[in-house]
Amino acid sequence: MTASGLAAHRGRRTVVGVRWVVYGAGAVGGVLGGRMYDAGLDVVLVARGEHLSAIRDHGLTLASPEGTTRLPVPVVGDASEVDWREPCVVLLTVKSHQSAAALDDLVGSAPADVVVVCVQNGVANEQTALRYFDQVQGTCVMMPTAHLESGIVQAHCAPVAGILDTGRFPDGVDAITDEVVDAFRTAGFVSEPRPDVMAWKYRKLIMNLANAVQACCGSGSGTDELSRRVRAEGEAVLSAAHVAVVSEEADRERRGDILRRRQPGGHPASGGSSWQSLRRATGSIESDYLNGEIVLLGRLHGTPTPANLMLQQTATRLAREGAEPGSVDPSSLLAELDGM
Repeated sequence: MTASGLAAHRGRRTVVGVRWVVYGAGAVGGVLGGRMYDAGLDVVLVARGEHLSAIRDHGLTLASPEGTTRLPVPVVGDASEVDWREPCVVLLTVKSHQSAAALDDLVGSAPADVVVVCVQNGVANEQTALRYFDQVQGTCVMMPTAHLESGIVQAHCAPVAGILDTGRFPDGVDAITDEVVDAFRTAGFVSEPRPDVMAWKYRKLIMNLANAVQACCGSGSGTDELSRRVRAEGEAVLSAAHVAVVSEEADRERRGDILRRRQPGGHPASGGSSWQSLRRATGSIESDYLNGEIVLLGRLHGTPTPANLMLQQTATRLAREGAEPGSVDPSSLLAELDGM
């Protein structure tokens, strides 16, 4: 949908006139799509495998600290099953290593002028989407969630499930941004238009570098030091590459006390998104687009990134082997790094 097309809906509730195609119904996409559907928005989820079957047969179960609800959200298996005759906005919520396949699927069925909003961690998705679609927005996701069982997603914060600030890629805001922000707010999320959204996403990238540490090593002794090292390398690389990134202070101020974390009752506790990939034995993990992004920039700008490279390779190996999260001794990784 073009900017002018979305702008035509200004002054009307976003409940009317726009279909929200949530491509990827896992932790983030499932919670986001479920909340939007529950708020009265026109939503269709795109899911796969057993998760798709469970949602089709029983609805999407959304668990939060405030309780558990089952929502009859429409769901399809790929983009060809979506009715694109209504104005649509795609909320791309797959993990970064799954974006290329998702975009390839969309190119085959979605209108050429469809809006794609990258509601994802990592910083490579927006540029990839822009190769195929003209209207691309980025969202900085601050939203603790989990997906460990087919048909079930968990929101870990209440009463606000997440902060979803959004801006046009590569920069600026427009009428599309306003529509997306309005929809997120309608669904109960905190959201602001951000002309420098990528600077916020780079700060989130630095934070997400420790995802691989948790996935590989859990939370035992030595993990704090590994997290410190991967993040210090990240800061050094972004500085060398002259990448704009908001400060830690700005990020803390934005979060404030908005996200109040509590485990939903009756559901298993979980780690972060990379930890969940290992627990669910998906066979893949997002580390190539988190730690790997820092490794890439380090190679381009002559800045060493041994800790990020080690965590990237270790996480990828564990995913391919189907290993349990937390199965690596952090002291062994630290010893190897110190011996380099």
